[in-house]
Amino acid sequence: MLLQLKDEIRSGSAEEYLHKLFERIERSRLNAFTTLARESALEAAREFDARPWSGALAGIPIAIKDNICTKGIETTCSSRILRGFVPPYDAHVIERLRAEGAIIIGKTNMDEFAMGTSTETSCFGPTRNPWDLERVPGGSSGGSAAAVAAGEAPCALGSDTGGSVRCPASFCGTVGLKPTYGLVSRYGLIAYANSLEQIGPITKTVEDAALLLEVIAGHDPRDSTSVASEKNYLDGMNGDIRGIRIGVPEEYFGEGVDPGVERAVRDAVSVLEDLGASWMKISLPHTRYALPAYYIIAMSEASSNLARFDGLRYGLRVGEDRDWHTTFSEIRAEGFGKETKRRILLGTYALSAGYYGRYYLKALKVRTLIRRDFEHALKEVDIIASPTMPFPAFRIGERITDPLSLYMSDVFTVPINLAGIPAISVPCGFSDGLPVGLQLMARPFDEALLLRVANAYEQSTPHHLRAPEVV
Repeated sequence: MLLQLKDEIRSGSAEEYLHKLFERIERSRLNAFTTLARESALEAAREFDARPWSGALAGIPIAIKDNICTKGIETTCSSRILRGFVPPYDAHVIERLRAEGAIIIGKTNMDEFAMGTSTETSCFGPTRNPWDLERVPGGSSGGSAAAVAAGEAPCALGSDTGGSVRCPASFCGTVGLKPTYGLVSRYGLIAYANSLEQIGPITKTVEDAALLLEVIAGHDPRDSTSVASEKNYLDGMNGDIRGIRIGVPEEYFGEGVDPGVERAVRDAVSVLEDLGASWMKISLPHTRYALPAYYIIAMSEASSNLARFDGLRYGLRVGEDRDWHTTFSEIRAEGFGKETKRRILLGTYALSAGYYGRYYLKALKVRTLIRRDFEHALKEVDIIASPTMPFPAFRIGERITDPLSLYMSDVFTVPINLAGIPAISVPCGFSDGLPVGLQLMARPFDEALLLRVANAYEQSTPHHLRAPEVV
C-alpha cells in the first residue's frame, strides 16, 4: 500500500493529501495524536510538490510515537513531566526516515513512558479503539496503531518493550513488527527499559512493515547494542513457504485464552499448512515465569532511567524553587502519573540492598532460561505461532484499577522481549467483531523469513483488507 501511495502522491499532490489527513485527524474522536506537526509537514509537502525528491518513502506521511525524539517537535512520552520538551535533535530512526523522504505529521499518544497495555495512562487522556470507541486500542503504542487502523496515518512507528507494538496491532487489526534486539538503533528513543525495548513499524500490510524496516534498520555507532545487519526485506518476503516448520507452543493455549482468539489462531495455522508449511506442537516450559521476571527487570531499569527526570534541566517546573530535595520531590510527585510512580517504587525496591539477589538477580536467571527455551525450540522449527493477545480489546476502565490483571495481558508478548528475538502480529480474524492477532516468532535476525511467512498468510486471507467504520 505504501508503494502505491508513493506513486499516487508523486502523480498528484502531497499537500492535498496531507490536508485530507489533517482534516480526518481533527474530526476524529480517537485521541490518537498528542502533537500535530501541521506547519512543518505542509511546508515539506509544498517543497515536494514543487521539486519531488527521491527515496524509499518519498512524500509518505508518517506518525511517530511520542517517546521518539523529533527535532523541533514536542516529545513528551505522554507525561506531564516532559510537557514542553522540544528535542534539539532527531532520533536515529527519524534521521533515516527523513533521509528517505518521509514527512513527519505528528506524535502519537501512548501510555506514560510506555508503561501500559491500554494507552489509558497518558496525561493527554486515553486513546480509543477505532473498532469500538468504548474499548482500548492496546498499548503502549495505542495512538500509532489506532491512527493507522483509522486511516489517520498510512504508517507509524512505535516502541516495543513487552509487546507495545504487537499488542495494539492485535487490538486494532494492523500489522506490528518487533525487530530483533539490536537491529534498530535506540538512539533518541527515551528509555524505559533499555535491555528490552526496540523501535518497530505499525502498518496496514506486511509489505509496508518490510519497507519501513529496510529504512530504519542498520548500524548506528551511537548505540552500543546496534549491529550491522542490513538486508533487502522487501524482495525477500515474496517466496513461498513450502517446507517451513511451524511450532505451536502448548503453553500459549488453554486457560485464560478467549475461545474466539484460539479458534482464529488455529485456523491461521491451518492456512499456513495449506500453503505448504508443516506444524507441530512444541513446549516453552518456562513461559509461566516470564511475566514476573519481565516486570522485575523492566521496573528495575525504569527506576534507574527515570531518575534523570527532575525538572531541573528541562521539563516540568512547579512552584518556587526551594532546597533541592523539596523541589525534586514536588516536581516528580506532580509530573509522574500513578502507574509510573508504582513502577519506579517497585523497581527501586527490587534493586535495593538486601533484595537485589532475591528479585533482580533471580529475574535475570529466569530470563536466561526463557531465552534457552526459544533457542531449543527454534532448532526444531523455523517459526513459532501463537496468539498475540489472549483476548480481544477490553473496555476502557475495565482493568486500569487492577494492575495485576492488566499485566497479565502481556503474557504472550513479554517472553519475546526477554529472549530478544523478532516477532510480528498480523490480523487473523475477529472475535465478537473485534480484531484478533496472530503472533509469529523467528530466530534472531531472521526477519526475512518472518516477513515471508507473514506475507504468505496475509496474501491468502482477507482480514487485513477489512477496515473499521470510524468517525
